[in-house]
Amino acid sequence: MIIVISGPGGVGKGTVVARLVVDDPRLWLSRSWTTREPRPSEPADAYVFVDRPTFERNIAADGFLEHAEFLGQLYGTPFPYPAADQDVVLEIDVQGAEQVKQRDPGALLIFVDAPSRRIQRDRLLGRGDPPALVDERIETAEREVARARQLGAAFVVNDDLPTAVADIRALIDEARSHS
Repeated sequence: MIIVISGPGGVGKGTVVARLVVDDPRLWLSRSWTTREPRPSEPADAYVFVDRPTFERNIAADGFLEHAEFLGQLYGTPFPYPAADQDVVLEIDVQGAEQVKQRDPGALLIFVDAPSRRIQRDRLLGRGDPPALVDERIETAEREVARARQLGAAFVVNDDLPTAVADIRALIDEARSHS
């Protein structure tokens, strides 16, 4: 099964996904590629950081399950190759979720959001995003919410990390029980 965790920047997707993967050995996290520079507070393995020509060569070779341009940078998920007994977790944006759903209608789409845009803004600034980029991400968030609703994604608000993780785990368990 493919599990897509999407949501606006700064809502805590990475933290939620990290906790899920540690707690459940049947989950395999696919590492996305990006052309953007690493943030100062970001671990080196948060993404596969590549230059634009390398990314574009992988697009030309049909090497991505999904890819998109977001705020001037390219992001993409290479085709996943987990162990046979593992479910794939993709931490991607809503554009990517839409592409995955087209390829795999049975994918589980989960949209994580912040309790408010003010809290999202504080989180983005706290992780070191420049104010102009924060403004762009906040403006984009409402469009992402609308798009996720159109896709039929399940919504989880990350107001309390343990609760958000438990809510997502319950969605995954429910989907597994039907497969």
